[in-house]
Amino acid sequence: MKKKYYVYMLLTERNTLYCGYTDDVEKRFRQHQEGKGAKYTRANKPVKIVYKKEFAVKNDAQKEEHRIKSLPRKKKLELIIS
Repeated sequence: MKKKYYVYMLLTERNTLYCGYTDDVEKRFRQHQEGKGAKYTRANKPVKIVYKKEFAVKNDAQKEEHRIKSLPRKKKLELIIS
């Protein structure tokens, strides 16, 4: 079976959004909650996964992560509700 990659966004306790990419969203979410994820999520504890999008190619997921991170918060929220 071919590996899949995901771009995801997490909502934090401080009502901020964190975006990343992974091949296992649930596992990565647990890592973030345990303080083993990104530096940002160690200081801003994530409470739930609010967005995820699947990709067949890792590089495509990385490009989308970069694109989303450059968006203003309003546009990120639009992605979540669409």
